[in-house]
Amino acid sequence: MPFMVPPDVSATVHGHVTDAVRAPSLIRLSENMVLVRFETLKIYAALGAVRALLADGTVRPGDTVIDSSSGIYALALAMVCHRYDLRCHIVASTTVTPTIRSQLEILGATVDQMPAESDLRLDQDRRVARIRQLLRANPGMHWMRQYHDPIHYLGYAELAGLVHIALPDRPLTVVASVGTGASSAGLIQPLRRHDPSARLVGVQPFGSVSFGSERFQDPEAIIAGIGSAIPFDNVRPDLYDQLHWLTFHYAMAGAIDLMRAHAVFAGLSTGAAFLVAAWEAQRHPGREHLVIGADTGHRYVDRVFTRHRDALDRAALKPAEIGTLGDLAPPWSTMAWDQRTHPEHPGPRLPASRPSPRTCPAPGLMTDGC
Repeated sequence: MPFMVPPDVSATVHGHVTDAVRAPSLIRLSENMVLVRFETLKIYAALGAVRALLADGTVRPGDTVIDSSSGIYALALAMVCHRYDLRCHIVASTTVTPTIRSQLEILGATVDQMPAESDLRLDQDRRVARIRQLLRANPGMHWMRQYHDPIHYLGYAELAGLVHIALPDRPLTVVASVGTGASSAGLIQPLRRHDPSARLVGVQPFGSVSFGSERFQDPEAIIAGIGSAIPFDNVRPDLYDQLHWLTFHYAMAGAIDLMRAHAVFAGLSTGAAFLVAAWEAQRHPGREHLVIGADTGHRYVDRVFTRHRDALDRAALKPAEIGTLGDLAPPWSTMAWDQRTHPEHPGPRLPASRPSPRTCPAPGLMTDGC
């Protein structure tokens, strides 16, 4: 009896797990909203950066790379180092879970984890101080600087190519948590080279400095991975068309409803982006809205998913539309940003010690030599 293989299913044998992990799943959520779901989105940032560094000789097999992370970038970098025979040292946030730490250690990474700390600004400051201490003692280490080096934009050109192929028919709006800024900038720039009308909608928690909400406190907010307690040079304010600020409970409502309505188990940043995209999609029915699903929900089980009975009704939530940052207020605000440069956080500047990183053709697929 012949094997029965559905026509829309293909089988690929990958040479390394990083190739399998970086392959996204695109899931239709509504007539004009699509989720691009990842096990870890940051595999693109790590692959693109490490390949460029190897190509220009900045690092060589056997060298040690070091960086700070709240979790998913650390895991992506450790996997890429496993692929390219590099040593990996992670200065980990207090928010890194035992599950992620165990994976890092099995992959051979050295892990320095900051002690428990409720102030995430202090957590981030301590991580940077620890990295500087390690670099003084080990000057041969290469600091990846995921928050500040635009080399992390490079890998997302491949994702832009995939999105262009999958969603060619309507003007596109990308809805994503801002985080380090690398995925947003790395994705929207090649998309706009093909279609200048592509829009970028950013999602922030209250308390993040990236777009001026640092005067607020959200005691339950998981800042790491969605916003920032310190300025990140890779955040490009001039690329964003619209900004949304959400409290933890609103992001949680999005994550719970995404699973309830679509059976998608995804992280808090994905839930926040889903909530925002659903509102944006109603306002702009002629545009396709791409929701960036950066990771799975596993590290949010205790703080989000076990509390699903307490989740707010997503359909009943809507933002306050504001005109200035002075009007910003919880629990949900939105503002037309119109690709302005935030006066306190200008666009990124490359280190003078290294020339600008090479860019990949876009839209199109990145090769090992890119």
